[in-house]
Amino acid sequence: MNGADGAWPQSINRGKPRLLSRGGRRLILGVTGNIGCGKSTVAGMFKTKDCLLIDADKLAHGLFSIGSGVYKKIKKYFGQKILQKNNCVDREKIAKIVFANQAALAKLSRIVHPELIRQIKRRMRRTKKRIIILDAALIIEAGLTRMVDKLVVVTAKRQQQILRSQKSLGLRKKQVILIMKSQISQRAKSRFADFIIDNSSQVTKTQKQVSKIRRQLWKS
Repeated sequence: MNGADGAWPQSINRGKPRLLSRGGRRLILGVTGNIGCGKSTVAGMFKTKDCLLIDADKLAHGLFSIGSGVYKKIKKYFGQKILQKNNCVDREKIAKIVFANQAALAKLSRIVHPELIRQIKRRMRRTKKRIIILDAALIIEAGLTRMVDKLVVVTAKRQQQILRSQKSLGLRKKQVILIMKSQISQRAKSRFADFIIDNSSQVTKTQKQVSKIRRQLWKS
């Protein structure tokens, strides 16, 4: 993955919301953002009773279960050193490896993303909900932009990203910065956005931004 701003197109044509088989319109809303921006918090704010919320991070965690295809490929590529004593994948060890090595990060993405995308599509097919919210950090990186009708990019100030990540994920500052460097910059991600939410201030201000977007989209 390339974090350089100029390496990514400025916009993408996603077309009109998909039609439900029962005649209504289905809207797929993507919510993304870099580490420490609070994308999952924002995604949760969008959810109403008419929505299905798909958490891509949780789905990805499930792919690492012992004996799965993803597990076997990861073990083969990274070796025994990334396993815990109970043979489960040590996600912290993998994170330390891939965020310091672009080739290893690219390989992990090629292993995980295809199956993750299949899982996401399966849940989208099965639901009868009118609105689907896809909460995923790598919507752009994994090529998921064409799966969504509208894309929300959540942003935050750099220092807030670091502090939030240290608090919620228990990471050291150096680890957070390594992850940030591996991601597309916020400015570049914003070029893909239909809506940008600044999550740098109080929760109430973020909620107001979410409500405004929700009123606009839920009516259409």
